[in-house]
Parts: sequence; structure tokens; C-alpha cells
Amino acid sequence: MIDRYDWAGGQEAMLRFGPSNGPVVVAALPLFEEANRTRTFAVTLLRLLAERGMAGALPDMPGQGESLMALETLSFLRIQEAFGGVVDHILDEGRAAYALGIRSGALLDAHALASGRWHLAPQDGSDLLRELKRVHGSPWPASAARVEIAGNLISADLLVELEGKQPFAESVTPRRVVRLESDPRPADHQVPGAPLWRRSDPDNDPALAALLADDIAAWVRACEG
Repeated sequence: MIDRYDWAGGQEAMLRFGPSNGPVVVAALPLFEEANRTRTFAVTLLRLLAERGMAGALPDMPGQGESLMALETLSFLRIQEAFGGVVDHILDEGRAAYALGIRSGALLDAHALASGRWHLAPQDGSDLLRELKRVHGSPWPASAARVEIAGNLISADLLVELEGKQPFAESVTPRRVVRLESDPRPADHQVPGAPLWRRSDPDNDPALAALLADDIAAWVRACEG
């Protein structure tokens, strides 16, 4: 179903999946140019979680998805605040919220009161910035107030904010990092599959989504005790 959440900057839409009670897995898609490559996959994953009795939510972040807010007016902190607003919405329902961050989406839950964080191939801000520069194809002027990257007008201040940003990894809440077998970086678990975010067009991988849904459902249940 379609729901909405409030945050300090207004109201945005989100898709809801699964049962109306119990914990909710809140998904954050990769930022900017990658989101269109993974949205279908994320919806498949959340539907598979629902089949496993686990509720999910896929919010539109301000300036992205179907949001009417101009991305160029936003700071990175404001986008993080919006994700925190989604989690607050879940908490107001009397339910626990678990963050599911895909790639740079793992950067969004740093200020959210999530009960745990499950990150797929998490990407830090510096790595994201390098990819944005590659997509842009040429250095942007130091004096530019905004930069157009893959059709997105992004505030130069937001791009500066990205440098040095890291996914939340404090021990105060559980965190699980899952990577593809082709990724040599440290992970709690590795799974077979191809990186959808590297493809030129949106795609889906139901087999990979099923593996991840099994892992997420088991992990959230273990966290809930």
C-alpha cells in the first residue's frame, strides 16, 4: 500500500509491504544515478520479505523518486533527516524499525533511531563522490553552486558533504554487512550474484533477492530475540 511520512521539510510518499504488526525493514536505495537501477530489485526484495512474514517500507527520499522537492536545494544532512523521519513514523506506530541500506543508501541511516542496520555492499561518501565524478565525465568548476550529474542537479555543498562520510557502524545497535562474492572487502556474509548497480539499464535478480530476503528475515528475528 502507499503511505506517507512527515519530516522537517514536508511530507513524502512510501510503499508499505507485509503484515501490519511486528518490526519493519526500511529500505534506502542508492543515491542519485544508481537508484533507477535497483528500485525494481528493492521492491522484489521487500515483497519476498513480506512472504516471509516480515514488514517492509520503501520511502521516497526528498529530491529523489517521486518527490516534488528539488534535489539542488537539499543538503546531505537534510536527506538523512528525512530517513530519520521515516523511522520515527514506524516508531510512532509502536513498531521497531530496521534500516536496509543498498550501496550509498547505507549512508542515510546514521541519525535514525533504528534497532539495527543491514547493509548490502555499503559505499562510503568518498567512493560515491569518485563515481559521481566519473559519471559527470569532467571536473566541475570550483565556483559552481550546483552540478548536473546524470540528469540530477545536485548542490555543490552536498557534494562537499559526501567526502569522508561513512556508514554508521557503532556497536550501540546491531549491524550486518553483506557483499557479493566478487567483492573482496570485509563482510559478515557473502552471496553469489552480479552487481545490478553496474549495469547500464535497470534490471532485477529474483534469485539474489530471495537469498537476501532469507538472510534479512533471519537476522531481524535474531535481533528481536
